[in-house]
Amino acid sequence: MENTIRTPDTSSVVVGVDGSGPARAAALWAAGEAVRRDRPLHLVHAADTDFRGSYLSAAAAEEVRAGGRQLLEETAKAVAAEHPGVHLTTEFSQADAVTALHRAAGPHGTIVVGNRGRGGFASLLLGSVGLDTAAAARTPVVVVRGAEATAEHDTVLVAVRDADDLPCARYAAREAELRKGSLRLLHVWNTLQSVGQMVTMLDGMDEAAARHVEILMDVTEIVRGEFPGLTVEADAESSPSVAGVLVEASGRAGLLVMGGRRASARLGLGRNLGRVTHSLVHHALCPVMLLPRSGAGPRDGS
Repeated sequence: MENTIRTPDTSSVVVGVDGSGPARAAALWAAGEAVRRDRPLHLVHAADTDFRGSYLSAAAAEEVRAGGRQLLEETAKAVAAEHPGVHLTTEFSQADAVTALHRAAGPHGTIVVGNRGRGGFASLLLGSVGLDTAAAARTPVVVVRGAEATAEHDTVLVAVRDADDLPCARYAAREAELRKGSLRLLHVWNTLQSVGQMVTMLDGMDEAAARHVEILMDVTEIVRGEFPGLTVEADAESSPSVAGVLVEASGRAGLLVMGGRRASARLGLGRNLGRVTHSLVHHALCPVMLLPRSGAGPRDGS
């Protein structure tokens, strides 16, 4: 499959701010990402006054606008203080949050959201605006979780389900290079016959397990060949909970990269991200980057 996602170093970084602590943390994380990529950081606050204008008075609408612009100014100052080298722009949008973020990101930007918010746009609580932003994405979306706890980890973890995840692995490899870190490819399949078994060699494995290892190694060898200077680790594991293994592994990573599996180039419709993806954006121990991808349809609950 041809990779149509721009590599990380050519993407602008767009982050939604709503005044909540998680959104502020997401803005600071996004600033670090923008500095690594040498790209602008764009702060967006969406007031959704296009919809609310029908019942907001003129005075109330002006108060919303003033509050939003003040929030953007305060957030920009906080970001600039911690990342003085970042090129920073701000935008107050009258649209709803999902529309505003996707408009700002355009066809190639990376969108960053906090893992929960305060309600309204403010509702970057995953299950609301955050989920809808990710589900409608045609560009990468990062849900910032556990950023402080995993700041010392420079490993980028990528979930590999099959050969169609090669573009995701390539993207993750570039992220690892930007971080001057390493890459770990993890393939997890759900089979009760081999619960918790770590596969390190082909000898003694049954045919099904061998096929899973082959899938992983095919992707791994391509990535190693294309990124010879990068340390690349590969693990295959079986478990009754694919999400559980990925969540546990995310605690030793600075970023988890995974692709959506949908028939179109979008991650899904509405909030249909799949069970595994849903679990990761709610429970991962590090930021989660979701990459849009095409494929035959959902598999293994993801």
